Amino acid sequence: MKLKRSVTLAILLAGAVVAMPTAAAAADPIRYEAEAAPATCDGSIDSNHAGYSGTGFCNADNTVGAAAQFAVNATTSGTATISVRFANGATTARPADVIVNGSTAQSTSFGSTGAWPTWATKTMTVSLSSGSNTIRLSPTGSAGLPNIDHLEVTAGDTPSQPPGPALYVATNGNDSNPGTLSQPLQTVQRAVDLAQAGTTIYLRGGTYAPSTNVQLLKDGTASQPITLRTYNGERAILDGENMPFTPGAVDSSIPRPQRGAIHVEGDHWHIIGLEIINGPYGIFGLDTNNSVFERLVTRDNYESGLHIIGSSSNNQVINLDSFGNRDPRKNGESADGLAVKEGSGSGNIVRGARLWNNSDDGLDFWMFESPILVEDSLTWGNGFNRWNLPDYTGDGNGFKMGGNGVSANHTVHNSMAWDNAVSGFVDNNNPGQLRIDHCTAWRNPGTGFNFNRSASTLTNNLAVANGTNVSLGSSSGGSGNSWDIGGSWPLVSTDPGTITGPRQADGAIPSSTFLRPSNGAGVGARF
Repeated sequence: MKLKRSVTLAILLAGAVVAMPTAAAAADPIRYEAEAAPATCDGSIDSNHAGYSGTGFCNADNTVGAAAQFAVNATTSGTATISVRFANGATTARPADVIVNGSTAQSTSFGSTGAWPTWATKTMTVSLSSGSNTIRLSPTGSAGLPNIDHLEVTAGDTPSQPPGPALYVATNGNDSNPGTLSQPLQTVQRAVDLAQAGTTIYLRGGTYAPSTNVQLLKDGTASQPITLRTYNGERAILDGENMPFTPGAVDSSIPRPQRGAIHVEGDHWHIIGLEIINGPYGIFGLDTNNSVFERLVTRDNYESGLHIIGSSSNNQVINLDSFGNRDPRKNGESADGLAVKEGSGSGNIVRGARLWNNSDDGLDFWMFESPILVEDSLTWGNGFNRWNLPDYTGDGNGFKMGGNGVSANHTVHNSMAWDNAVSGFVDNNNPGQLRIDHCTAWRNPGTGFNFNRSASTLTNNLAVANGTNVSLGSSSGGSGNSWDIGGSWPLVSTDPGTITGPRQADGAIPSSTFLRPSNGAGVGARF
């Protein structure tokens, strides 16, 4: 029997926003089992202590700060009750911080239940914002968290707000129309110009190909964000091929207002479900805060797929697919799948991203000065010259964690990098204290984990078949990694077909045994 070990869970509660009556009502709790995908456990799923629900419980590692984290989608802002069913057979309590959307909401403690087969429920009330939220239970003691059976989330008694106004856009619409479902507008920008805090803009299926980019300059609010999304699951494509700088001339500079098929300078935007192609950047965010970029596809753009710079905080990138982006004007050196660069701002989160076949890097945090959390994300095939660009200079890293001597303490958890042109995970001369845990680097011809110019901590990572599996230098260290344990590391599967295939209905990356160690050791990522 293992004494308690902490757990990291990633549970995406996704669904359409539903208009609710204004009367107050408490919803039924929704249960999510710790052992069921898309939950992940940094340890083992066990069933040796009776009394659990489902098919088992999560028994994970004893580590300060190894957290249990949940991604929760709330239809409205307000309070919610979080109930964690746990067992703590030790004699002492397990303290933890409850961190909501990057800020510590309260501190709590999971007391002894007397025995490991004895289960109890810890109930807490937290405030959630409308849309995606993160709830993180971060243990503050070396014993970690208790065994976790399941999580239940119950909407609070805060009266629901009446639904905000809706505007509809269709390729056969007319900008003189009122923007109703039966009389839609024709252009996205017209809908944006008419929107106010709380408005939802629905794009009907089809391809929109404006000659100028869509500019999101106004602000929503925390309780009334402005939402731009597809209608009822229809496929809406924003094609930037008719915009300027697609592509720009070699060595040219794109004026900032013209960067991005969608250019975002407003705050409190939710952009959901769109496909953005052939733009001068896919989405470009400048000094944007408290926005959610969810279930987007950014592909084949003439710069990075999604790029955020400047004073930008509390943004969430959820379940992004970004691929095939390239930059002829810079010979492949600049187009990443996802870039958060040259700025600062707390609370930014990347979760569930798949970034592949981009000309430069999969993910790039070049000179961003504030910590960013990355979880449950994949990078592969980046840095190859697939477009026959002359004088090609793409860097070819999966996860590039900074650059140019700028210090930022980023965290990467439960993520994979394979078959990139050069390396998997690199500090890139970010001298900060990065945390890399439960990640996998496979078959990168450079270095799997290169943290020789930082003071980083690497724990429970797996490096197999890279040119060099690890380079830590004199200041980085860690424990429980494959190179610490030693020996050979055969894998259950080296077929990425499932994990790179269609996403699950809720947008999550499909579960797979890809790159799991055959010996069952708790190292590397799990999906």
